[in-house]
Amino acid sequence: MKKVLSLLSMTLLMSSLISPSVRADESMTVNIKRLSMETALRIAQAAIQACRKEGVQVGVTVVDRGGHAQVVLRDVLAMDLTLRISQQKAYTAMAFNAPTSSLEGRFKTEGTIAKINGIVFSAGGVPIQAGGMILGGVGVSGAPSGLTDEKCASAGVKAVTADLEMEGM
Repeated sequence: MKKVLSLLSMTLLMSSLISPSVRADESMTVNIKRLSMETALRIAQAAIQACRKEGVQVGVTVVDRGGHAQVVLRDVLAMDLTLRISQQKAYTAMAFNAPTSSLEGRFKTEGTIAKINGIVFSAGGVPIQAGGMILGGVGVSGAPSGLTDEKCASAGVKAVTADLEMEGM
């Protein structure tokens, strides 16, 4: 009997550690803000326009906070490869919550995270943030320089930042 009680006590202790109970004043769900499709499209179109002003045609991908492509645009003369690279830049910027240019040179040793498929550490991706929240990422590919890609991606985010902040994010 003593063994049974001891085992029961241990089980109760472990279950309370593994699945803590929710207090009455705590919600069991969380509200997560997401970009609307129209906002993601505005970001992508503004990035394309910024690159056109630089005289280049690019591919642009906007990913949501889960890293899933929400909007993908390729200007008329941009190579098909720009789409895959722009998605990887957008994903990386979102996942690390940092411009991809700031990640260049990191993770160079064998077996580091840089070896994971879909992660790109070259300039051209920026996170989309508002109200202290990460909402997604935008990646641009196709300009002769990653810095130009990133300038265009930043222009895309800048096109909606004030509206997002005003919305009370």
